[in-house]
Amino acid sequence: MGKFQLLLWCTLCLALIASSEPGYAWGFYAHKKINRQAVFSLPPEMIGFFKANITYITENAVNPDRRRYAVKGEAEKHFLDADAYGDSAIYLLPRYWSAAVEQYGEEHLREHGIAPWSTYQTFLQLIRAMQAKDKKAILRISADLGHYIGDIHVPLHTTMNYNGQLTGQYGIHGFWESRIPELLAEDYDFLIGKADYLEQPQLAIWDAVIRSHEAVDSVLLFEKQLDANFPQNKKFSFEERGGINTRVYSKGFTIAYHQALQGQVERQMRSTIKMVADMWYTAWILAGQPDLNNLGDQAPLEEEEHEPLEELKNIRNEGDQGKGPIPTQKGKELPVVTTSSRIQYSWPILQRCLQIQPHLPPVA
Repeated sequence: MGKFQLLLWCTLCLALIASSEPGYAWGFYAHKKINRQAVFSLPPEMIGFFKANITYITENAVNPDRRRYAVKGEAEKHFLDADAYGDSAIYLLPRYWSAAVEQYGEEHLREHGIAPWSTYQTFLQLIRAMQAKDKKAILRISADLGHYIGDIHVPLHTTMNYNGQLTGQYGIHGFWESRIPELLAEDYDFLIGKADYLEQPQLAIWDAVIRSHEAVDSVLLFEKQLDANFPQNKKFSFEERGGINTRVYSKGFTIAYHQALQGQVERQMRSTIKMVADMWYTAWILAGQPDLNNLGDQAPLEEEEHEPLEELKNIRNEGDQGKGPIPTQKGKELPVVTTSSRIQYSWPILQRCLQIQPHLPPVA
């Protein structure tokens, strides 16, 4: 593909993204908002560096979404189909990648998403970038980590019914994570206080996934109830996006859904911002608190460019959900548990994890 054709293709892709109900976690607007707000919770030793590069941190918050249709092995980092493993399996899934591979096999894991495991891997990469005082890597990985943490805070990124396609609610994905923030986020309270050190970052990631998954029922139920009682001729409206007159959820229906959820989207955005700041801060502490304001002059950061792959363009479409066998542990089903009987997991301290250097095997 020539340069002109590539430019034309990318332009068309961006136009379609801008003019449709987004299928990306949080949508471009919210991802950028989250990364930007997280900067202001950092301590004095970090905030100078991050504020000086806040434009990069903000604008490149969406890089992982740009890669998901161009880089093999990227898409599965954005979700976890927890219900693919059985009822209440979210409380029993192995917290460590090696243990998960041993139980279910890498193919099954990647098919149903590896978000918690890969998010922790990105966190470890940030620690190493800070230890190396690699400015480019610090900024790139910080932006990526903010994105992946955002993904695990979206309830519909933890279920096979990720876009309501299994319950006749197709389109709810973009409605919850994009339409609501775009219309209402300017009135949200994003003052979440200072960043805190996380004693158990890997467990914190899983706790975030669990809280998101526990919200799936309300996300689907309240929309269905609202749809049954809301005037159908007022559910949608039309807005011009990218020069195209596009059907979107109406402001009235969006506000009604937001109220039914009792501010759930705002709470999840606040939790995401807090966790992004906490993870950046924790990575800096574990890296030995390097002086980020004395990294020296380096070549300017370049924008990532990726050519979409034909074989990836329909990934996570409606047709690929709810099919195939449920992966199970060798020889037995996962036992069913309730929230009240949640299992507590023991795990080694993070410093030991860093020595082990856990990594996700490359995609063949």
